[in-house]
Amino acid sequence: MQRIELANYKATHFKWEFSGKVATITLNRPERKNPLTFESYAELRDLFGQLRHASDVKTVVVTGAGDNFCSGGDVHEIIGPLVRMQEADDMQGLLDFTRMTGDLVKAMRHCPQPIIAAVDGICAGAGAIVAMASDMRIGTPRAKTAFLFVRVGLAGADMGACAILPRIIGHGRASELLFTGRSMSAEEGERWGFFNRIVAPEDVLSQAQALAAELADGPTFAHGITKTCLHQEWAMDVDSAIEAEAQAQAICMQTRDYGRAYRAFVAKQKPVFEGD
Repeated sequence: MQRIELANYKATHFKWEFSGKVATITLNRPERKNPLTFESYAELRDLFGQLRHASDVKTVVVTGAGDNFCSGGDVHEIIGPLVRMQEADDMQGLLDFTRMTGDLVKAMRHCPQPIIAAVDGICAGAGAIVAMASDMRIGTPRAKTAFLFVRVGLAGADMGACAILPRIIGHGRASELLFTGRSMSAEEGERWGFFNRIVAPEDVLSQAQALAAELADGPTFAHGITKTCLHQEWAMDVDSAIEAEAQAQAICMQTRDYGRAYRAFVAKQKPVFEGD
């Protein structure tokens, strides 16, 4: 598969910035708390799909403009049209939409780059799903995370929430959030393991980007293998997982970065990884 470069990607429905080896995606409709539309869903899905083949982007940060992360699907631009599909008995249109949103989560989970969500303020509905689908999350004390689907008469089973959320915070806690639709406070989110840490609002993006830069300077091929194993081993028994990791580690031992690390250790130097 041909490798591509995305440093100069021109985003249409959100903001894209690239610095060093770190890309930052900013949901950029602060006046509406950064809701998603049909178009932004599709562009995010396609972009994360392209990231599987990117040679220059090593880590990704996702955040929201202003004081909020994302309020979910836009009420007027998504919910309204979906209700009209329901009234027209357009089951295929509804299914096309739900599959498309699920494809965004699949693309996030299958791209090899670690994804870090910088979450401030409202993180609701599909916004909570985007944060959940990221590999790590840094929040602020005012972050309010809610899987709101039940509040609009839908199941909590949306975009993989019933599969992924229990693995992050536990079955009982996930059940409570998905059945009630209530907000999870920042303190709960950190205590339950949803947030890796809580920082001041003015520091959340810089700390997420600093962590992303640290990972981007590491053995990025091996990071991709780690992410793949974390994802695939959900469905494996322990013996299968151990064998999969044996094969994965043997592959990593063939990389130049593995040799670089050894030679740096012998020379009492810090290794400089190049991702190959």
